[in-house]
Amino acid sequence: MSGTPGGTSPGGVALRVLGFAEVEVPGRLARQVADLEGEAWPGSTPGHDPALAPRTLLLVDGEGTVAAALSLLRKEIRFGGRTYRAAGLSSVVTRTAVRGQGLGGRLVAAARAELAADPAVDLALFSCDRHLAAFYEAAGFAPLPGTVLVGGTPEDPLATDAPGCDKAVMAAFFTAAPARDREAFTGVRVPLHPGGIDRLW
Repeated sequence: MSGTPGGTSPGGVALRVLGFAEVEVPGRLARQVADLEGEAWPGSTPGHDPALAPRTLLLVDGEGTVAAALSLLRKEIRFGGRTYRAAGLSSVVTRTAVRGQGLGGRLVAAARAELAADPAVDLALFSCDRHLAAFYEAAGFAPLPGTVLVGGTPEDPLATDAPGCDKAVMAAFFTAAPARDREAFTGVRVPLHPGGIDRLW
């Protein structure tokens, strides 16, 4: 577990950011996260493919109530003749009662800062509903215009430009030449296999 101050809520309640390997989230917190995800995405199954080294970040008040949660997933991707150590955001959710207070954005910004400080991460790359792109931009990520991520599995691929899938691709580059790498990833199709994953980030 790791933890950092998360500031205070607009109501003055002290908050902190806690980070855990997904399998190590304490039971009381894990149940809250599962409930939040179930409310946001009815019928969803909590948890991620262990091969993606899932890490959970939580914004928690002093009484142990989860205000917001997200997952960080990692995998290597081959692209443009290079192997990149990529991380993606998944399952970003804020408790209904505290939405609109900037708490989800605070947690996403903390996730970006954690990834930027990790020498084992070259880039953050994920998709979101197009209307949420500005939310992620405010936390320090930037859109990749025209870029399509192809996830799913090799047998059953899922692309961010599939019919009925209106997604924006967001990124942050932490390589030695971020401008060059951003240009290489802009306006192209990026396969997230081989190896297959159980979901698109």
